[in-house]
Amino acid sequence: MSQFVSWFKAIGLILAGITLVVLACLVVWSADVARLRQAVGTHTTGELIRHAQRRLQGHTRLEAALARPLRWMQTQVERPVALGKVPSLGKGLQEWALPPVQYLPNGQPIAQLATRAATPPAGRLAVVSVRSADELVRAIQAAKAGQSIQIAPGHYVFNRRVATGAAGTKAQPITVWATAPGQVTIELDTVEGFYVAHPFWVFENLHIRGICKQHSNCEHAFHIVGAASSTVVRNNLIEDFNAHIKVNGIGDAWPDDGLLQFNTLSNRTRRETSAPVAPVDIVAANRWQVTDNIISNFVKAQGNQVSFGLFMKGGGSGGRIERNLVVCTPNNMSQPGVRVGLSFGGGKTDKPFCRNQRCDFEHMVGMAVNNIVIHCNDFGIDVNQASTVLVAHNTLVNTAGIDVRSNSTAVRVYANLLEGRVRARDRSDMQLDMNEIVSMAAVFAGADVLQFEWLAPPANIPSLPLVHKDFCGLARADGTLPGALADQAGCLQPGGAL
Repeated sequence: MSQFVSWFKAIGLILAGITLVVLACLVVWSADVARLRQAVGTHTTGELIRHAQRRLQGHTRLEAALARPLRWMQTQVERPVALGKVPSLGKGLQEWALPPVQYLPNGQPIAQLATRAATPPAGRLAVVSVRSADELVRAIQAAKAGQSIQIAPGHYVFNRRVATGAAGTKAQPITVWATAPGQVTIELDTVEGFYVAHPFWVFENLHIRGICKQHSNCEHAFHIVGAASSTVVRNNLIEDFNAHIKVNGIGDAWPDDGLLQFNTLSNRTRRETSAPVAPVDIVAANRWQVTDNIISNFVKAQGNQVSFGLFMKGGGSGGRIERNLVVCTPNNMSQPGVRVGLSFGGGKTDKPFCRNQRCDFEHMVGMAVNNIVIHCNDFGIDVNQASTVLVAHNTLVNTAGIDVRSNSTAVRVYANLLEGRVRARDRSDMQLDMNEIVSMAAVFAGADVLQFEWLAPPANIPSLPLVHKDFCGLARADGTLPGALADQAGCLQPGGAL
């Protein structure tokens, strides 16, 4: 048996050597030896393998000889995933209707914990009941402040977008809803479904599915634009789109102060498209809160094959990414492409689409806290040309870690529990405090299948005033654990809060 193990290791070393030779040859062809030396020192093994795979394309003989060894190496570097159905951990679509939406005096919606609704939400006194797709289109176009558009249980199909026609107010939002989750299924065979261009609209308890034969024809379930400030999308199951929630400005109008909460955003298959793939795509809008959602299975099969679970970019500010569960790939970790979990900056923004038409920074004064990100073959959290960003108390399982790049400034990375690395590059300014890089198998009973029973918790650390709750919404004590879970009691363990 020991002889067999020795032979197996020897074969692995030989293949690793072949891969390094391939990398050297490919970069020499591009006359950039110095760049290779730098890449080997600063890039992850997965990045180097994917770089070699890209450079082999078009070199038929080399590709035939070396593609399989590279693929084998990739499967050894990237931990296999067989998660199946994603456990909710209390996030995403809830089984019951939520309490009424509440707003701050400035009109910003308030993220609330998932408690059952005890009273009918405010603004639902003027009820408009609809029982067909045509009735829903007319009701949304004719809606007035304070109306509640209640969709009767059933199945609805649309082949055109549904556009809002008027504004709600802070005191009287316009609500589109099903009485309870699971009662209403809406199928969209159109580039975009709900086109929200007015403020104070609420959409909740809906199951929305893209059914386009060509994936490029199902871009967005929600396109929130221009003056559509204070939009709330909560407690919905949304699946099979390229960018399930798309937010951007029109002219000088920006849809600020939105809330995405308790949504489950996923795809049942990989997206066969070269269009951007990011279930939450927020460009140039300020003060959006993305909290308590499940975002999973966002594989981009064509084009550059790079996808993000969520990004905020385009010169916006004040974004909060909090208490989300992000699963890049529930199965088949090593399928082609690059998956990034959460990002301030994404793939950057062309200047005409930036808030100030300059994009000095892609996002400013942002927070990514108390998130669990798992099974991403690239970085779990990415900060790309952003400024004044807090990345704190996140748990990153089976990802490359945290990447701060492209001259980002004033980035604080505090108390994260992660596998992989924390990397700053391209002249970025990063402050590191109290982070723990660990093997999750040594810390948790089954982190790869989202079982977070502590085996060997790290030591407590000082709490941050800005992060006073954990992934489950429980208060953090003065001394707290790194990562998304506040203490050894474990709100995700048997007998915990969830």
